[in-house]
Amino acid sequence: MCRRIAEGTRWAKCGHFQRHMIIAIMDCNSHHCEKSVLHSKSCRDHSRCIRNYGPEVQKDIDVVNDYCFACRAAAARQVPT
Repeated sequence: MCRRIAEGTRWAKCGHFQRHMIIAIMDCNSHHCEKSVLHSKSCRDHSRCIRNYGPEVQKDIDVVNDYCFACRAAAARQVPT
């Protein structure tokens, strides 16, 4: 299955990745993957073909030594008032 290559920010304290952009598509070169250039345009049985991208390849372009926004918001909701 083909995969997208993304660049983004890695949040060091929680390990989450914030994608900024997709920079490329990694082709799996499979005749059974609809995303591949080798998939036949005249394919008649799409029920047997892979339709989705595989796991994203994440390239860190910067690392922030903190928790991501979602983790900080979740932690703020946990604090008793």
